[in-house]
Amino acid sequence: MARKWWTLIAVSVATFMLLLDITVVNTALPSIEDDLGASFTDLQWVIDAYALTLAAVVLTAGSLADRLGRRRVFAIGLGVFSLASLLAGLAPDATFLNLARALQGIGGAAMFAVSLALIAQEFPAGRQRGTAMGVFGSTIGVAVAVGPLVGGALTDWLGWESIFFLNVPIGLAAIAVTYLRLRESRDPNATRIDWAGLVTFSGALFLLVLALLRGNDEGWGSPLIVGLFAGAAVLMAAFIVAERRVAEPMLPLGLFRNRSFTGVQLAAFAVSGSMFALFLYLTLYLQGFLGHSPLEAGLRYLPITIASFIAAPIAGALLGRVQARFLMAAGLALAAVGLFLMAGLGVASDWTALLGGFLVAGVGVGLLNPVIADVALSVVPKEQSGMASGINDTFRQVGIAVGIAAWGAIFLGRGADKVSEVAAGTLAAEGDRPRQLVEATSSGNVDAVLASVPAGARETVAGAAREGFLAGINEILVLGGVLAAAGALAALWLVRERDIERETVLPEEGRDEGALAEHEAEPAVA
Repeated sequence: MARKWWTLIAVSVATFMLLLDITVVNTALPSIEDDLGASFTDLQWVIDAYALTLAAVVLTAGSLADRLGRRRVFAIGLGVFSLASLLAGLAPDATFLNLARALQGIGGAAMFAVSLALIAQEFPAGRQRGTAMGVFGSTIGVAVAVGPLVGGALTDWLGWESIFFLNVPIGLAAIAVTYLRLRESRDPNATRIDWAGLVTFSGALFLLVLALLRGNDEGWGSPLIVGLFAGAAVLMAAFIVAERRVAEPMLPLGLFRNRSFTGVQLAAFAVSGSMFALFLYLTLYLQGFLGHSPLEAGLRYLPITIASFIAAPIAGALLGRVQARFLMAAGLALAAVGLFLMAGLGVASDWTALLGGFLVAGVGVGLLNPVIADVALSVVPKEQSGMASGINDTFRQVGIAVGIAAWGAIFLGRGADKVSEVAAGTLAAEGDRPRQLVEATSSGNVDAVLASVPAGARETVAGAAREGFLAGINEILVLGGVLAAAGALAALWLVRERDIERETVLPEEGRDEGALAEHEAEPAVA
């Protein structure tokens, strides 16, 4: 088998594994909560600790890869990710688990930062790369969609720890393939590590997410939350100043003068911040509210899996024939429509109320992923592919991390307001009890809370808790749809075909020679 296919297999397997670990955890969260005594905020951190470190480190990992070698950094990332997975499976409490998840994110950043660059060095721009990106996009779509099913099955059969232990043998096998079959490559003009950018960007993200996660507990006007938001703003401003002044920034702001580059980053943020971030809350609805087991909840995500799997190769085949902005806008628009269709859940609704939205959003995600992957690389010079890959992955992970935190804050805030309204005149409407009732409903433990409520008020309080949960999730589904729709408009407006590198169509006799010449001309390849 040709080296390019080994490269595509290794990258796809690694990407599948690290993206699976974003969604595979969702259906295991209630079991983790029960086993480790985790709070609602702890559960959010299980996902956000991973996404945050991945987002914060991926740009630096891309610079390291360009300097030290993309294959080497990819293999190191696989090793760190596998070790962190082992530690996560052995976690004795929620804090240890979240620290292991943060370490997983660092390993994932190293893999993510070079994944598209490794593909780009083997597949020339145009139809060949479009085919490869179709496969890569299918991997992303299936990993995101099948994660809940795999997580549910493993959690039901072997316990939540198995979702992490599974990564260890897969990671070791991927390391072996990486060293045996992949080609090493570097950027002869690789940049230095931008430590000022890394520290300020990481700090700003952490403070922002922490403020969003703690806002409902502490009060949005409290000195702590105001201070966290202010600190995030100051650090982000410092990051922008640093990137303008350092000779070799980790995020060259000049790239954003390219409208298409800006558009593809906004599209990546929009789909991650809407559809992918909302998987957590959809899982809480399926398991906590409807009472499905982890496996049953995972099975109900199959429509998204199937729709994404069918749509992604079609998008890959259309690349180069249909303008990228139309494909990107269509994918995001379908994701928005899907989320709007999911909203409007009522007390009597079953999971089938989500089915139409799942199918439409699944097609949208399947269309979108390969286009984003292709355009993210094709709007920059080839020697900057490592940086471009890292920037795109950063926007994806920032979307997930900030999305989960923001939707959680709105979900709990709106839900608590609804509980206070419905349960007015009872103890359930006082203090922190409305928020606690929404959290208890999310985890399926509302009966334990109702045990402390006077018998005469239990029916009212139970109804208020259900109404509060539904008010919260319906609101964030609508807002997620608005975010996806805004991303569609941004992609349609900003992305331009003239900015995208496409291969020149050669006669069949000359095509192999042209491809060979391209590889022979590549600098610093081991």
